[in-house]
Amino acid sequence: MTQIDPPKGGKRLRLGTRGSPLALAQAHQIADGIRAASAGAYDCEIVAFTTTGDKLTTERLINSGGKGLFTRELDDALSRGELDLAVHSLKDVPSVLPPGQIFAAFPKREDPRDGFLSHGAKSIQDLPEGATLGTASLRREAQALALRPDLKVVTFRGNVATRMRKLEEGLADATFLAMAGLTRLGLSEVATPIPLEDMLPAAGQGIIGVVTRDDVDTELLEILGQLSHEPSRVAAIAERAFLEKLDGSCRTPIAAHLFDRGDEWQLIGEVLSPGGTTRWRGDGVCRKDATDAQLVLLGRAVAQEIIFAAKEALPVFGDER
Repeated sequence: MTQIDPPKGGKRLRLGTRGSPLALAQAHQIADGIRAASAGAYDCEIVAFTTTGDKLTTERLINSGGKGLFTRELDDALSRGELDLAVHSLKDVPSVLPPGQIFAAFPKREDPRDGFLSHGAKSIQDLPEGATLGTASLRREAQALALRPDLKVVTFRGNVATRMRKLEEGLADATFLAMAGLTRLGLSEVATPIPLEDMLPAAGQGIIGVVTRDDVDTELLEILGQLSHEPSRVAAIAERAFLEKLDGSCRTPIAAHLFDRGDEWQLIGEVLSPGGTTRWRGDGVCRKDATDAQLVLLGRAVAQEIIFAAKEALPVFGDER
């Protein structure tokens, strides 16, 4: 781990993050928010980690344990008391936190859509027959093959810059990147956003999760709470409940998003077979004033709808986990 940004004043908080440019940008966003919300009473020492997931540059996460590979080192440091906070991209966080840890804030969600990148096509439909698609996401692979079963998929791993470089080098004709990450890095113009209805994102995509220990003092918890954005917090609860019910991991293509429908929330979720040949969708709604418990029930109900519809195929998914 590496100290990136020493505190400038106030009570010191050790804020853990991955060391990628995107993760550091998110950590600095949280550190700036804490300084502002506490009027300088707290400041952050940003501590960067190289996680197990960061060390895997060529193989898929499913071959090395699935979800949690981008959070494990931070989880352990937080539990040992070496960190006060950990900042994560929510879609990388397993559906259940380690014992003794809680979410303290969900800042405003950035663009949750996937972005399409290609030097020769404007959309996946425009790619030539048999074109090569670079991705390490089983979800994106399955969704793309559901639209274009003729595509050839190669594994693209690495941070945003690495994947963009691989595309530039001609290792694939196209790839996908999260618009949230591109926007936070000031690179949104390099991709074409894909409508949510066309490509449902990963649960929690675009949301930052700030995690701390459950014994944190009340004053700090109140300050962190000021960083939270209520619609983003609501989405995180419902989408993660959906994921937990399905035992979601990087080993199964799963997508979910909570839509704002004016007077109510609508959760749409889907599970795909690994090659995209079959997909199951479910949806449900709840009132805008729903309690956290009701949001959890919404997520579980939509997941249960899919489990019932896919009951003949679910043993296959179970074997892959």
